[in-house]
Amino acid sequence: MAADNAEAIDTQFEIVTPENIAFQYRLAGPFQRLPAFLIDLLIQYAVLIILFLGVLFFFGMIRLGFVGVGLGLVIQFVISWFYAGLFEALWNGQTPGKRLMRLRVISADGQPIRPVQAILRNVLHVADCQPFYLYQVGLWVAACNRRYARLGDLVCGTMVVIEEPQYRSMALRVTEPEALRLAELIPAGFRVPRDMALALSSYVLRRRALPWTRRVQIARHLGEPLRMRFGLPPQTSYDMLLCAMYHRTFFAGAMGQAEAAPRPVGSGEIAVALGATPFADAPPGGSAPVQPLPTVDTTVVG
Repeated sequence: MAADNAEAIDTQFEIVTPENIAFQYRLAGPFQRLPAFLIDLLIQYAVLIILFLGVLFFFGMIRLGFVGVGLGLVIQFVISWFYAGLFEALWNGQTPGKRLMRLRVISADGQPIRPVQAILRNVLHVADCQPFYLYQVGLWVAACNRRYARLGDLVCGTMVVIEEPQYRSMALRVTEPEALRLAELIPAGFRVPRDMALALSSYVLRRRALPWTRRVQIARHLGEPLRMRFGLPPQTSYDMLLCAMYHRTFFAGAMGQAEAAPRPVGSGEIAVALGATPFADAPPGGSAPVQPLPTVDTTVVG
């Protein structure tokens, strides 16, 4: 997802995709990132002390203390240089400190961070902490750009955002008679894949803000394969067909409880709230089997 336009308003940073879908993030400033950094620093020192003492004790017992010292220095090097990078690569942009403080590193275009970005931005931490580990370079660079990005973030094209708790909003009930009629024509055994459910939710919750021509343009990418799959006539409205699919998915199907009171989106649930990000949870392991569909690009709606 490449950004066509990005605009910062206070600490809100908005990324507009080529499909004219906007994602908003709240940027984390240096002093919001400081507690996460201190937590990670304490974890690093705790692990280093335990491992260093353990290695010294073991090699001291076999009268090879100098080997223990050398191995301890290697452990110190690995932890200090690769602790944050490996965690961010494996935990989708988070270290233990960032996770506790609800922060996440993402790419500047809103995509999840790539492993190369995670490693490189933390290797460049050595430049940000200058001079004499007082972090003056990092602070001044962050103060001079609108993303509060330190030198490593600027080089790697990343930024640190605050993870807002996502809440499930009231599902938007479809009332158009044409959409309800089409919903009855959808085979009862058809199961909607998770990616399609996210695309349908994103489209229906935003369609009223789109002009009619834009609706048709966006809905055709998914509507035409579905129309052919269900054997519907060529004059079928793609817009109404997606609304019908949304109605069947979130009201008439297994997800008919979407009107429940707002609450945090938990593991395995479909995020139907506005502004759902690329970090949505995975589907539950016990979900119903998915029928195969023709290959279709559904990213145009979310």
